[in-house]
Amino acid sequence: MRIISELVTVVCFKVPSRLGIDSRLRRSSEAAAVLLRRCVCVSQGLGFRPPAHSHSDWIGPPDKHSNLRPVIFYVPPEESALERRLREARQEAQDSNQRFWARHNRAFRQEKEEFIYSRLKAKGLEMRDESGQKATLSAEEMADFYKDFLSKNFKKHLLYNRDWYKRNFTITFLMGQVALVRALRWLRPRKKNVEQ
Repeated sequence: MRIISELVTVVCFKVPSRLGIDSRLRRSSEAAAVLLRRCVCVSQGLGFRPPAHSHSDWIGPPDKHSNLRPVIFYVPPEESALERRLREARQEAQDSNQRFWARHNRAFRQEKEEFIYSRLKAKGLEMRDESGQKATLSAEEMADFYKDFLSKNFKKHLLYNRDWYKRNFTITFLMGQVALVRALRWLRPRKKNVEQ
């Protein structure tokens, strides 16, 4: 708990001035969340962070393991509970996709190397030829691997697709709710300041 409070102290009071956060926002939880998210993005190796004055989502470079582009979601200063639920649902969907594809791609590369090694060994060849270049298999031989890999992972892909659709329908529903609330807020008559 002490470590968390020290982190919040650093994030809320020391870092904002370096990142150009307005002094009125320094003590607010929104500024702390934005700063913590930026620090996490840099520490996770995303290699980028949006500027302090940005009012939109930022899309980063592709992740080296999942090949997906991470998104840093903008947190408005007066975010409603519904808007927060939408942002968190989008973030959770992104994190889930990153995890799935990182694991999937790692397994694919490993199994592909094992397949190539076993086929070359069966032919009596080494992984590298005389010139030092990596030995390869023909397209027909690799087609066997791709077919086997897809067949073996069919159930995983089916479950991933089901989860993906469920998450995206939830996100779409929340987006509709947020849009409706914003439209109603815009249509609601505003109180006029009438001085007498």
